[in-house]
Amino acid sequence: MSSIKSPDKDMAATLPSWDVPKVRRCLRCDTPFPSKWSGERICSSCKNTAAWRSGAPIRIHPSGK
Repeated sequence: MSSIKSPDKDMAATLPSWDVPKVRRCLRCDTPFPSKWSGERICSSCKNTAAWRSGAPIRIHPSGK
């Protein structure tokens, strides 16, 4: 009978440094938020907006902000 190994407690230690959960800045509102993985760059507040859910393009302010 084979045994199933449990996940390593320090799994984050085996991931590349860019792929660990950490605080990142949202690309839409620039607010720091706890990102669960390296590809998560939009905070949950922004994801809950109607514009995000509809797929509307981001409008950039003329000043670049």
